Amino acid sequence: DVVETQEHYKSRWRSIWIMYLTMFLSSVGFSIVIMSVWPYLQKIDPTADASFLGWIIASYSIGQMVASPLFGLWSNYRPRREPLVISTAISVAANCLYAYVHVPHSHNKYYMLTARALVGFGAGNVAVVRSYIAGATSLTERTSAMANTSACQAVGFILGPVFQTCFTLIGEEGVTWKFLCLQLNMYTAPVLFGALLGVINIILIFAIFREHQVDDMGRQYKSINSDGEGSDVLDQNTEGSIDHVAVVALNILFFVILFVFAVFETIATPLTMDMYSWTRKEAVFYNGIILSAIGIESVVVFMVVKTLAKKTGERAILHAGLLIVLVGFFILLPWGKKLPNIQWQEIKNNSIPRTAPSEMLAPFWSLPELQLPSNHTAEPVGCPVTQPWCLNTPMIYLAQYISSDVLIGLGYPVCNVMSYTLYSKVLGPKPQGVYMGWLTASGSGARILGPVFVSQIYTHLGPRWAFSLICAVVVVSLLLLEIVYKRLIAFSVRYGRMQE
Repeated sequence: DVVETQEHYKSRWRSIWIMYLTMFLSSVGFSIVIMSVWPYLQKIDPTADASFLGWIIASYSIGQMVASPLFGLWSNYRPRREPLVISTAISVAANCLYAYVHVPHSHNKYYMLTARALVGFGAGNVAVVRSYIAGATSLTERTSAMANTSACQAVGFILGPVFQTCFTLIGEEGVTWKFLCLQLNMYTAPVLFGALLGVINIILIFAIFREHQVDDMGRQYKSINSDGEGSDVLDQNTEGSIDHVAVVALNILFFVILFVFAVFETIATPLTMDMYSWTRKEAVFYNGIILSAIGIESVVVFMVVKTLAKKTGERAILHAGLLIVLVGFFILLPWGKKLPNIQWQEIKNNSIPRTAPSEMLAPFWSLPELQLPSNHTAEPVGCPVTQPWCLNTPMIYLAQYISSDVLIGLGYPVCNVMSYTLYSKVLGPKPQGVYMGWLTASGSGARILGPVFVSQIYTHLGPRWAFSLICAVVVVSLLLLEIVYKRLIAFSVRYGRMQE
């Protein structure tokens, strides 16, 4: 046996911490402009509509879905520093492009679309990050390292909007540097800050990051990724084949986990506007607070699950996480008799104030037909009559919604970490770049399809159908987990090199 030296141990964990930083910056790159994309788009190109905004939001996930397997393949055969630096450089360049999309005289919205797609393409390096962490940790270290990785990602999603809020102090006009053709304002400052963080990340990758590969017991071994660092290492033992049934099953489970969470995030604003008669501003504000609280809850769960997994095992915790998600969506099903406020009830005339979300107006057929004055600008609120289900589907009470938020905020991070951990353990000493790329791509695909599901099923059929279908999908995923449960074991355990 080759005993790991203290120097090697420190170098290995310094490199893993650089990977944590890279994961954090990837998520910040997505969330730091998410609140300001729509007003910036309207400012630079008045021809852009809400449907084009949907394409801009989705372009990040599409870029990441395309790039993840490519960067993963690259990392299988070359030192990982190469795809890490190139992908981060692409993100830096894309952020700079985003800061200049106001310059062209036409087609500005397409430049913004390209910039966001390239930021997503650069974020495909998360496959390289996770494959490196999987290869640089022993089985006993793996769950903790994967939880830390997901926690860094979650913190990035939380802090991105916080950074954006701070930059709003600059204002819409900001400062213009004509010799650079650059407007430094509340829309461009966040992406330039992201570009600066990317440059720092590249410097740290060159200065600190080193290739390290250990087996499931923590012994260093040779790898194709090695660039001559370290010589007293074991030869890699890759005898045996990967259980591809387990690999495919985990890809499906991961897709379901990210799909249901994408639906949950997307549906929050329209659901609360329909059910509680919140205005757009109220819905964005209150749901922003709720999602921030869920983000903090997720970080706490990531930390706790590391200890819990050592006692119960990853498979049992994944099972429990899916059950919690199922209960969370089941609670959201409309059960009462009280109908939501219909939107036309809310705009009777200019003198009647909006009803509080906790109150119900009289049935619409008992109201006199009152017309709004021509200069009336109040925002109509309530469940729009253009959605036929509003007339016969009971409202979802606020207590139901909050309870569901708490449960989904608990179940999602548990499932996320356990999926990655089990996946890396099933793959074992085999090169994981491409496999991690496919897992990341499946998650990106889920984030693309989630909003589509909401726009079609929820809008046309209502929450009862939408949440019933989600519950059915989670039940099927639980059955799949039961079927493959015994196969979700570490590569070394499967071939008798270690005890479970």
